[in-house]
Amino acid sequence: MTDAADRLFVNGEVHTLATPDETREAVAVRDGRVVRLGRSHEVRFLEGVDTEVIDLDGRVLIPGFVDAHTHLTTVGRYLVHADLSVADSPDEAVDLLVERAAEIEGEDNDPATDWVLGYGYDESAWDEDRYLTRADLDRVSTERPVAAFREDMHVAAVNGVVLDRFSDELADVPDETVPTDDAGEPTGVLLESAIDPVYEAVEPGPEATRRIVAAALDDCAAKGITGFHDMVRNSHAPRVYRDMDADGELTARVRINYWSDHLDALREVGLSTNAGGDVVQTGAIKSYTDGSFGGRTARLSEPYADDPEETGQWVVGPEELTATVADATAAGYQFTAHAIGDEAVDAVLDAYEAASETDPGEARHRIEHVELADDGAIERLAETGVVASVQPNFLKWAGDDGLYEARLGPERTAATNRYRDMLDAGVQLAFGSDGMPMDPVLGVHHAVNAPAEAQRLAVTEALRAYTRGAAYAGFDEDRFGTVEPGKRADFAVLDASPWEEPGAIREIDVAMTVVDGDVVYDGR
Repeated sequence: MTDAADRLFVNGEVHTLATPDETREAVAVRDGRVVRLGRSHEVRFLEGVDTEVIDLDGRVLIPGFVDAHTHLTTVGRYLVHADLSVADSPDEAVDLLVERAAEIEGEDNDPATDWVLGYGYDESAWDEDRYLTRADLDRVSTERPVAAFREDMHVAAVNGVVLDRFSDELADVPDETVPTDDAGEPTGVLLESAIDPVYEAVEPGPEATRRIVAAALDDCAAKGITGFHDMVRNSHAPRVYRDMDADGELTARVRINYWSDHLDALREVGLSTNAGGDVVQTGAIKSYTDGSFGGRTARLSEPYADDPEETGQWVVGPEELTATVADATAAGYQFTAHAIGDEAVDAVLDAYEAASETDPGEARHRIEHVELADDGAIERLAETGVVASVQPNFLKWAGDDGLYEARLGPERTAATNRYRDMLDAGVQLAFGSDGMPMDPVLGVHHAVNAPAEAQRLAVTEALRAYTRGAAYAGFDEDRFGTVEPGKRADFAVLDASPWEEPGAIREIDVAMTVVDGDVVYDGR
């Protein structure tokens, strides 16, 4: 006798996103797994006394989104601190920080220790295209420390209180990471390693981290996200994830990619790649190479269009990277490296090929971002099996007069984010958000409607990169990423079909999110 299903989803448009993508009307779930697909009447025989039947009313059910690259605590901070992503000018950003300062003042905190923080500003979208500065943030407070982080987290602005407090630390970082004005005084703009003392100072403790994570998880559920790969460093997030898992409070699967300075500790405690349970796992060892286009710190083979003397910076140089890759790979870890500029992408591929004892494809080594890659790099990605972990929401910078054009010029802008070329070459493609913002539907929209028509993906291809592609990047393609019998019942239900109006995908709402067969968000 066939056991009854725990839950039936009927009267929908169920896309498996397998190869080929097959469409059904209904899916039956038992013990957190898909047990049957078919027409609605074909799964109703699994309805028992306690079976919950959910009428999708024609909505589209797809595998749950897996964000292959994010920083969840940063996403949570947008929700807790000042969200500067909504600012349309420097003055609006300052106003939001002033509002946040007033909230803190109302909490009667110590002005010497309690920071006014804002996250997510993007000056490239402002008419006044400039970074926030000390002069701006001194308008917020001259008593409390104030910091505003650009959305790529490679640029920050601080007020005079912060510059004074960290003067010794800032004296020890490279001069180019602390820009100065004509009088030789710090402008309040910090780049790359100069931001590290600020990050350390504002890192929340375990209780505050749990509040931030909880807020971000609620947002993930509302966005159809059933799993994510978190890039963590000097954070209490790994402990919080495991505590929440033990308490049954995690509403998404978490893969923790640890910074390379955690490698020795991970080895000592036996946390290898893929170690963990069904919900929380250890992922890759993570490192940098270069910075960002926004900060003109991404490493380029040719100078920036708007700064002919600048070709970017090495955050981690090729020799150090190669040694770290060799160390991590010899210990059996997957490796992933941030690389945005073409020279940085080549450096990572060189490191994987020269230093890895394990075949890079077998190890599923990854490159994060790959924003500017030439034909040779794409061919090497395909040949080695290295995963391109990319963020399609970055395409917002690829339009006319956008950030890419300002930094790179029109010709190189057309050569950024080459998803079509990567797929056609056989590159393993995984989509994520980098938290800018953490919204897969928006990312899919950008990939399908890329400014460079030659690089556009079909709807099915874009959805696969945000589901099965991201699952593959985490060795999880046999567990989830498609809707098939035996897979975990992780679903996103969309209010409308992205196939019907591909030009308006970003307008589609997530109606429901399901993890392990349980509804963790219902927005119907």
